[in-house]
Amino acid sequence: MKRVVFILASSLLAVMPTYAETIEADVWADNWFAFYVNETLVKEDSVSINTERSFNKESFRFQATRPYVLNFVAKDFKANDTGLEYIGSGRQQMGDGGLIAQFLSDGEVIAVTNFGWKCLTVHTAPLNKSCEKSRNPVAGVGDCGFDEIAEPTGWKALDFDDSSWPAAFEYSEREVGPKDGYDRVRWNGDAQLIWGADLEQSNTLLCRKTIK
Repeated sequence: MKRVVFILASSLLAVMPTYAETIEADVWADNWFAFYVNETLVKEDSVSINTERSFNKESFRFQATRPYVLNFVAKDFKANDTGLEYIGSGRQQMGDGGLIAQFLSDGEVIAVTNFGWKCLTVHTAPLNKSCEKSRNPVAGVGDCGFDEIAEPTGWKALDFDDSSWPAAFEYSEREVGPKDGYDRVRWNGDAQLIWGADLEQSNTLLCRKTIK
C-alpha cells in the first residue's frame, strides 16, 4: 500500500504545472548595466553610460519560472579602447567599476551578487596602468594596449557551460566608493559589490547566476 501511495504522489508531482514567480530587484552599477533573464532583456540602466558620473540605482519587478539564469552586461565608462576617461584634460584617469544586486521573491532572498556569480571580462584596458599618465594615449600603442574578446555565443542561455568562467571578485564599499542611489537600498547582508579582477582595468563584464 505504501508503494502505491508513493507512485501516485510521484505521478502527481510529475504533472504539476510550474508557476512564474514575481521577483523584486535592486541594482546599482558604476557605470551602466543591462539585465537579462535567460536571453530576454528585462531592464537597461535608465542613465546613459555617456552621462558624466552616471551613478544610480534601479528597482524593478519581473516574472520568471525556474530554472532560469540572471545575466548582466556591466560596463564602466571609457572614452575609447585605452580604457581612460577625460582624455587630454587634467582629470585624465582610469575609471573604476562596481556592481551590486539583490533579488527577492515574497520577501525571501533568492539571489545576491557575490563570489558565487561567474563573471567574464571581455574588455580590459589599459594593460599597463602607466597609460593613465600618457600625454597622448593611443589605444593599442605602447602602454595603452587593450584586450578585447567577443561575447561567447549563447552565453545567456540556461544550458550554457560557464564552468571555465572565473568567479566574480568581491570588493568593499571603501574600494568602490558607491554613491548616488546606493544608500537608498537596504542591501541584504550577503549582497556584495562585484567586478572583474581589477576595478580599473576591467571595463566590460558578462556576469551570470543560475537559479534552480
